[in-house]
Amino acid sequence: MTLVEARKAVKTLKSEINLGADPRGEEKAKRAVLNYSDFFEQHYMPYVKVRKRSFKTDEGFYRLRLKAEFGDLRLNQITRQHIQTFHTRMSDEGLAPATSNHYLKLLKHSLNLAIDWDMLDINPASRIPLFFEDNQVENLLSDEQLERLMMVLKTDENRNVCLIAIFLLSTGVRLNEALQAKWSHVDQKNRVWRIPASNSKSKRTRAVPLNDSALDVLKQLTTRDRYEHVFINFQTELPYTTISKVWGRLRKKADLNFLRIHDLRHGFSSFLINSGRTLYEVQQILGHSSPAVTQRYSHLSTRSLQEAANTASVMIKGAMATTG
Repeated sequence: MTLVEARKAVKTLKSEINLGADPRGEEKAKRAVLNYSDFFEQHYMPYVKVRKRSFKTDEGFYRLRLKAEFGDLRLNQITRQHIQTFHTRMSDEGLAPATSNHYLKLLKHSLNLAIDWDMLDINPASRIPLFFEDNQVENLLSDEQLERLMMVLKTDENRNVCLIAIFLLSTGVRLNEALQAKWSHVDQKNRVWRIPASNSKSKRTRAVPLNDSALDVLKQLTTRDRYEHVFINFQTELPYTTISKVWGRLRKKADLNFLRIHDLRHGFSSFLINSGRTLYEVQQILGHSSPAVTQRYSHLSTRSLQEAANTASVMIKGAMATTG
């Protein structure tokens, strides 16, 4: 800065001070802005822990990448360009588009809360486009594959996890919903299981009809009148929190390495559709709020399509026989 520029700056500051400005106070205020780590750990996490069931996922994303990338920056130092570069770099490093988008969504959500709490004026993560996610994987079982799976689930020594898998295939519920099921919510006489809003992804209470195979699973369990939860890990005497390790072994044993635990929900919905049940019925049983969500589970088998198309053939042949 030249002497002339310095004198001009002093005159400007004097004018601002005469008008009530407080340069030192403004500088202190800037320094008082929290860095992202302090904000996330001291404000964001305590807020979401009592409001968001997946708060542990947020905590994991923060620990893995967000803390190292943005933790030392003050909230008002995080720029849109920095966030876009970070989002692109994750894709370049081989992360799936859905995973990269989760980081961006978490960053955007947390900074929106900072704005709500008057800690930030503008969200630099707003309007940054997400990557396209083509994650609608379709793993439907053929009749022969289903037979192999059921053979393993009927004979494997880990009866608890096998029964959980059969229950998922029989009801179409999500794994977390089944693992949190309580006997007090099960009405075997009326063949209904009520999932409370606290355990439902839609955050609404819903009733799941219990078919014969689901009731058979419940009859084989020995936890009723002994435990609050339906499915108990007898090694820990606590409800299951995950079955991923055992499931990995079971699907390998059935030579179905591609089969994810969530595919059992897909399989249940395909059973209903291929049996002629309506999309509305499937939507209600699965607990979807929109038919558009149910549509991705509603896969018609080739055999079902052939049978449907054959109805036209029957009419054509009938007309030909009449004219003949």
